[in-house]
Amino acid sequence: MDESIQTKIEAAAFRQLLRHLGEHTEVQNIDLMNLAGFCRNCLSKWYRSAATEQGVEITDLDARQAIYGMPYEDWKALHQK
Repeated sequence: MDESIQTKIEAAAFRQLLRHLGEHTEVQNIDLMNLAGFCRNCLSKWYRSAATEQGVEITDLDARQAIYGMPYEDWKALHQK
């Protein structure tokens, strides 16, 4: 498979994962961590790390906003139990 096509497929799958998590806010991070070994915060750390590897510096808060779809504090107030 061509590397650019693979990257597009992986990016589309990642966006779908974010949409899915965004639609299922009832699933708490602790539930994800217990069942899957990762949570939204892990994804934000991986996102920031990937950005850094590409020479793009972003803050933890910006990375979390990219994953949560809103500021992290807003998400916690709305959805965290």
